[in-house]
Amino acid sequence: MARHLITSALPYINGIKHLGNMVGSMLPADVYSRYLRLRGHDVLYICATDEHGTPAELAAKEAGLSVAEFCAQAHDAQKAVYDGFALAFDYFGRSSSPENVEITQHFARRLNENGFIEERAIRQVYSPADGRFLPDRYVEGTCPHCGYDKARGDQCENCTRVLDPTDLIDPRSAISGSTDLEVRETKHLFLLQSKLQHEVEEWVARHEEDWPHLAASIARKWLNEGLHDRAITRDLDWGVPVPADTWPELAAEGKVFYVWFDAPIEYIGATKEWADQDPENRDWKSWWYDADDAVRYTEFMAKDNVPFHTVMFPATELGVREPWKKVDYVKAFNWLTYYGGKFSTSQKRGVFTDQALEILPADYWRYFLIANAPESDDASFTWEHFTATVNKDLADTLGNFVNRVLSFSRKRFGDEVPAGGAPGEAEARLGEEIAALLAEYEQHMEALQFRKAAAALRALWSAGNSYLEEKAPWLEIKTDKDAAALTLRTAMNLIHLYAVVSEPFIPATARTMREAFALADDTAAWVDADRARALTAVPAGTPFTVPPVLFAKLTDEDLDAYKERFGGEPAE
Repeated sequence: MARHLITSALPYINGIKHLGNMVGSMLPADVYSRYLRLRGHDVLYICATDEHGTPAELAAKEAGLSVAEFCAQAHDAQKAVYDGFALAFDYFGRSSSPENVEITQHFARRLNENGFIEERAIRQVYSPADGRFLPDRYVEGTCPHCGYDKARGDQCENCTRVLDPTDLIDPRSAISGSTDLEVRETKHLFLLQSKLQHEVEEWVARHEEDWPHLAASIARKWLNEGLHDRAITRDLDWGVPVPADTWPELAAEGKVFYVWFDAPIEYIGATKEWADQDPENRDWKSWWYDADDAVRYTEFMAKDNVPFHTVMFPATELGVREPWKKVDYVKAFNWLTYYGGKFSTSQKRGVFTDQALEILPADYWRYFLIANAPESDDASFTWEHFTATVNKDLADTLGNFVNRVLSFSRKRFGDEVPAGGAPGEAEARLGEEIAALLAEYEQHMEALQFRKAAAALRALWSAGNSYLEEKAPWLEIKTDKDAAALTLRTAMNLIHLYAVVSEPFIPATARTMREAFALADDTAAWVDADRARALTAVPAGTPFTVPPVLFAKLTDEDLDAYKERFGGEPAE
């Protein structure tokens, strides 16, 4: 089987993330990783906290901690939430790790040797009130392109345009709020992206037809506008230090690399962190170095991260002149909004991942978010939609099917799967339908079309309900006990099939469904078409138990409580 390297955009360290961040990167990467593992592929899913840059320093200052202490605590807090969502990372690292420092500095030295880094004197914003040069993100103001009044000096979050601090209208210090800013001269390292434009264009041209339109169009837009040389160092106390053996003057001044230079390299760094835990059995370079034919690399991210992963990081890798693995497929997502507006921590608008787990178990959120993933356009989270989806798909279609099949069978036949007669025409039709729906589900998962995959999975669940309604074992048992037993045995095999194929979406529930049957050797990793048609994985005589209710229906009182806590009015 193929080897699959999977990364999701690194969550930034300054706080617990909202649901939009989850569905735009880590969750779909986890669903895809789980699916590939079930299909027998060798998978390495890598992620990490992104710990450098201005917001980390600002958040640490606000918390009254050193940056190192703040990042260590925040990493553990984020990891706890991701564990709660059952994200099955092979490794969840930290961009402040020694491994990332080592590899980032190696990349910088090689780029310099190859003529793609240049030291330049530039004029930079200086704040007398703060007594320091202000890195890009320490300067806030109004975007000259769209008028957004909270744009940062590196990028406007509203229109995603890349900016320089001097571009901002009415700039102010993000530290003190002072508008008394000066422009002074200082030296920084620049990555000469302009010299790599042609190579990046050729590389993108070889891949963009396979990428989703969203990813390809953003990459092409950047290339059409032309790649500009970009400063890759900053005046910060926290970050990957500029190596003194190559740039002694800048190292003495305490320069560190720009977070967007070292953050993508952390995918490699985190893989080395993973390997360093068990060096005798793990080879990090086999995933990243000279691995083009051996590894398929898929990245997951929201649209604001696309330029850095489709243009900037590939430019860096190309300029190193070493055979580092570059991405094969970029799965990009639009925004998840909250009632049409942005999630906001400061305004207490929207649901954040730790809060979500306080309300309901992870599988409720996992299924809803993937079934409504913002793939082709932005998607809006509303409590009304969430409640309706949970009740219809999870509680009624899947949960009710499992409960009524197992409860009725135990009541009428005891605690073992009943035997009944031989499968008939209805079972043959069901088997063909299940095999066809499973093939459709597989097709959408292979294509990373998550909403379509969720629809196919929902159709698989619905097929069981239709079969049950057609056969009506509660009526069959009055006239033909063997016929009712056959129906229930077939339905129980559907439950087992659902347990296997639903695992990427709802892993905890899938485990509960599978464990309902005391099979002596239940090693099924996937269900092929023949097994789907036969529906014989759970034979007659297998002991079973009736699990607790899989999904509780949400009430109008629940809906009102959620909206009162989190807000529910459309954004103005």
